[in-house]
Amino acid sequence: MKLTGRQKDFLSKFLDLYREADRPLHYAVLADRVGVTKITAYDMLRLLEERGLVASEYILPKEGGPGRSSIVFYPTGKAAKVMAQQAGEDWDKKEWERVRERILQALDERKGAYQNLLDEILLRIPKRKSPMLYVTEMITAIFLQLHQLRDDLKVNGIFPDLHLVGLPDELGLNALPGLTLGLTLVEKANRRVTTLLLSYTQKYQDSLARLSAENKKRLSDFAQEVMKIVGM
Repeated sequence: MKLTGRQKDFLSKFLDLYREADRPLHYAVLADRVGVTKITAYDMLRLLEERGLVASEYILPKEGGPGRSSIVFYPTGKAAKVMAQQAGEDWDKKEWERVRERILQALDERKGAYQNLLDEILLRIPKRKSPMLYVTEMITAIFLQLHQLRDDLKVNGIFPDLHLVGLPDELGLNALPGLTLGLTLVEKANRRVTTLLLSYTQKYQDSLARLSAENKKRLSDFAQEVMKIVGM
């Protein structure tokens, strides 16, 4: 089940508050703690209820007491499972930022002498369990190999401009495995590197397919940064 970033954040906070209170919550309590209007909190809870993540019940006033019945909400068993799945997709954003910064810094410092960095990344890729980190390392490795062969690629007419295949946008990210296959046609291509990249492409495609549009946008921005640094 795909949730938007706002829905995930809201559901996560709702689960935290529910565990803290250990009882169903009125939407007004949630609105106050989350920092949204009561109407927004109510509408979001109803939306999550439609998706089977939240349930509601009416609490009747105590016998002889004043007031009307009130509605309270509690998470379903499905909510915890969905959040666990989302956590697997979302990865640790802080870890991704650290990896991203390390890669960009290494690219900037090595000024075109990228073979050692490429070798390091190729060794790391199979160890990456997070889909986001796996795709990030693969994007970097493919661009580094393309950079090293850019003159030969243009001569052979494999591609004149990376923008023509949609890079750095999502369309281009999906096309990267095809570019990797094209590298096998370049005589000067390092066969060890191209063989490794090809062996990683299926998992790359599977990992990319699992990511949300928001995460793919992050990767597109990262790809643009890499292209700019390496002069592509």
